[in-house]
Amino acid sequence: MPTVPNNAIDLAISFEGFYAKAYICPAGFATQGYGHLVKSLNVPPITKEQGEIWLAQDLQTALKGTLQVCPVLAFVEENWLGVIVDFTFNLGVGRLRASTLRRKINAEEWDDVPTELRKWVYGGGRKLKGLVLRREAEALFFGG
Repeated sequence: MPTVPNNAIDLAISFEGFYAKAYICPAGFATQGYGHLVKSLNVPPITKEQGEIWLAQDLQTALKGTLQVCPVLAFVEENWLGVIVDFTFNLGVGRLRASTLRRKINAEEWDDVPTELRKWVYGGGRKLKGLVLRREAEALFFGG
């Protein structure tokens, strides 16, 4: 298994930010650290170091799921893999699995990837500025 690409780490840290206390994210999930899902808001605050440990674990899980549904990414530019790992970390492997984005990637239709990424900007039923910015940053790695 390859290691998590650095751009996946940078994207996740940049767009998630660190939160010691649990909060409800715009999509309605209890979250803590760097976008780590927790069971409830009734959890003690964490250190930045704990947040980094969770992020590393979550990104490793996202990497594994990404390669399971998009095996072609094991053979492309590392930054492309990193973008899709960040996407999977942010939205979950189930959404990647069911997406046109996955079909475009596995068909190696790379020019279509930026357009597909930009479709994923809604959370909790509304368009979120943070997701628009995140998808734009991801699309740039594909020349989009």
